[in-house]
Amino acid sequence: MSRNIKRIAVYTSGGDAPGMNAALRAVVRTCAYHEIEVFGITGGYEGMMDGNMTKLETRDVGNIIQRGGTFLKTARSMRFMTEEGRKLAASALKKHKIEGLVALGGNGTFTGAEIFNKEHGFPVVGVPCTIDNDLYGTDYTIGFDTALNTAVEAVDRIRDTAESHDRLFFIEVMGRNSGYLALHTAIASGATLVLLPEKETTYDELANVLKTSAKRKKLFSLIIVAEGNTLGKTEEIAEELKSRVGAYDTRVAVIGHLQRGGSPSGADRLLASRLGSYAVEALLDGHKNVMVGIDNNMIKYTPLGIAIRNQKEINLDELRLAEILAL
Repeated sequence: MSRNIKRIAVYTSGGDAPGMNAALRAVVRTCAYHEIEVFGITGGYEGMMDGNMTKLETRDVGNIIQRGGTFLKTARSMRFMTEEGRKLAASALKKHKIEGLVALGGNGTFTGAEIFNKEHGFPVVGVPCTIDNDLYGTDYTIGFDTALNTAVEAVDRIRDTAESHDRLFFIEVMGRNSGYLALHTAIASGATLVLLPEKETTYDELANVLKTSAKRKKLFSLIIVAEGNTLGKTEEIAEELKSRVGAYDTRVAVIGHLQRGGSPSGADRLLASRLGSYAVEALLDGHKNVMVGIDNNMIKYTPLGIAIRNQKEINLDELRLAEILAL
């Protein structure tokens, strides 16, 4: 393990995900173990350009492993998308004598990190933090398990009122480009149907399933809808199905940003602790421009470009399971 790097910086960027604080804790304490100075950048790429960097000690990350959100704050930055903005960021990092970066985030964060590495040569290791679980090169991303538990709990509560009133509920979960959260929510909550970005579904198919359920005297149904599904907006889908299948009193529930918040699950705390620590040691081993992930419970380094641009396919066995169990 190389010890040439003596000072690194860590930041969170893009949408927050439960477990980010646990990953930050792991980064800081692994740096302390290896006698490396670590600076926290407040506000993501915006903070990087403005030089908002503070040296972090182990006491600064005490009592945060259980907290949602990110104590370093996060932001989406239009300025960093410009060459001038990235020059500002490079100048600020050089002023603080930063030799490597740990980036916590998702697609947008890693896209910026990849470009920044190519232009200015700062070694970057990405830690996958997104509730969508859509990054190629890791089985799960930090925040996914907590968001899944939140969504399932919400669906369980909706089920109570759906059954009491014999209603058809369309329940929207996050996932513009990935249906992982919707699919796992559907299986874990016993939903009747799931609509995904990765699978084309027609209104005729939906109507046939609901008509069959009605014939079986199943008087309430739950349909999980990924926000990026192929049919469109959840409200419009509900209206169209209501006109085609008159047997149900129809309602729409959007779980929304509830999925992002809350204390991270045990699984997310463990994953974040592993990946945060691995990210620091990856920099020490000379890795750069990679995302650290877990594949079949083994550490894996994936080039940022591949993690971003390669499609992470839905597990077809899980999709088939959802269809079987919904009968």
